[in-house]
Amino acid sequence: MDMDQEYNPNLITVQDDDGVEHIFEELDRIETDEGRYVAMLPTYDSEEEMLESDSELIILKVFDEGDETFLAAIEDDDEFDEIAEIFEERLADIFEIDVVEADVIPEEE
Repeated sequence: MDMDQEYNPNLITVQDDDGVEHIFEELDRIETDEGRYVAMLPTYDSEEEMLESDSELIILKVFDEGDETFLAAIEDDDEFDEIAEIFEERLADIFEIDVVEADVIPEEE
């Protein structure tokens, strides 16, 4: 990234079922034969909040009802795994991240 360019994240405000608003940074979006999807990270008001959080990537399915757009969890595990893999590859390329598979260490008996 050019040092003269200012970073302007694409922020999305989402209202949950209880009417509480949450702000996320949209990292990427894709469309497949199965639907439209978005990958986001939560935003935080302070560095302390950010350091205390897990900051896991959130992947949701996008759907429209009338003039409104909604986001929903992906209920099907196979669909989620497929979409998560696509986002992982795309985001690794966008952000130049090397994805390393973690070795599973067997528990001691």
